[in-house]
Amino acid sequence: MARIIALDIGKKRTGIAVTDPLQIIATALDTVETGELIGYLKKYISAEPVEKVIVGYPLNMDETPTDATPIVDKFILKFKNVFPNMPVEKTDERMTSRIASQQISGMGLKKKTREQKELIDSVSAVMMLQEALENKNY
Repeated sequence: MARIIALDIGKKRTGIAVTDPLQIIATALDTVETGELIGYLKKYISAEPVEKVIVGYPLNMDETPTDATPIVDKFILKFKNVFPNMPVEKTDERMTSRIASQQISGMGLKKKTREQKELIDSVSAVMMLQEALENKNY
């Protein structure tokens, strides 16, 4: 089987999570600058079989777009141009960063490590992907 990638796209950074080849477990892969994301994915997808990409889609609690929604929409269009045959699915990412921060706080890590935005971004991507695996939303 091929892997599934999840992306938590932000203005500056993107957290990336990936499944194992059997699509059972989601793990953090990396956090990269959003401007370098397509190049990173080109390298990764050429080295590993990938079946699908799940993108966290930012919406407010009332279902209206956030200030980050246009950034994600723009990325999805660019991604589809570069990888026209790769399925892309949006998933609700509301509250993932907040929940990720809370989970990181409970890990017993030093405060400086807990506050690293890169860690929060990658844990958010893992949470989205693991939820998709558990709910078979892929």
